[in-house]
Amino acid sequence: MRSNNLITDFATAVGLVGAFAVVVLALALGDGSVELFINPAAFLIVFGGSTFIVLMQFNAGQFFGAIHVAFKAFFVKAETPAELIDLAVELQKKARVENILALERMEIANPFFRKGIQYLADGMELDLVKGTMLKEMFRADERHETGRLIFKSLSEVSPAMGMIGTLIGLVQMLAGLDDAAKVGPAMAVALLTTLYGAVLGYMVAKPIADKLALRNKEERLCKMLIVDAVIALAEGYHPRLLEEMLLPYLPGGSREKAAHYGHSHEKAK
Repeated sequence: MRSNNLITDFATAVGLVGAFAVVVLALALGDGSVELFINPAAFLIVFGGSTFIVLMQFNAGQFFGAIHVAFKAFFVKAETPAELIDLAVELQKKARVENILALERMEIANPFFRKGIQYLADGMELDLVKGTMLKEMFRADERHETGRLIFKSLSEVSPAMGMIGTLIGLVQMLAGLDDAAKVGPAMAVALLTTLYGAVLGYMVAKPIADKLALRNKEERLCKMLIVDAVIALAEGYHPRLLEEMLLPYLPGGSREKAAHYGHSHEKAK
């Protein structure tokens, strides 16, 4: 059976690394003093303050669970809808030669698909199979949506914390105008908190939130495909009819290629 290993989403990784590389390069091309942009006080205000504010909006389990969910922005399951359709057709061919119970002995990497086959092998009613699988899908949707909302909230809070840090720095600067040695550090905090807030919000949190939304959409599509495939397996659809029924889950161009390949493959047989 096909691998269900995680593979790196290079678009996310390259985008994140590339964005930071451009910023660091721009800083280095100035006067070469990148260390001027490192300020512990500004870092504490933005990163510490943003973290605690977001923690106020969610419970601890949801907050720390978002770290696990964030990996979906960088890693993606190797299976695609096209591969799942091929797997469903393969399983149906075996079920027609033997029976549904024979599928239970096969190694199915996708846990959601494997669970659906297990339900059928256990003799669960089709309505109950479909209802249970849909509930599991919706619960996963809720967990992933919570993770996305946490990063979305972080993208909104961090620039605001940057502005709060700027106001703190300006107050300190104005209060210390009689001492020139205090003006510089206070101004650094004022400016760098705005920079840190923008970096955290617009270069990290918002892109991750958007990518998680895309990941959730892709995963939901695959799970809906699996639900339809499991029900069709139980109802004994012909493999060719099963494939035709699942092809709408593919994009237009891929759908036409898959249909053409399927017809050619059947004729070759």
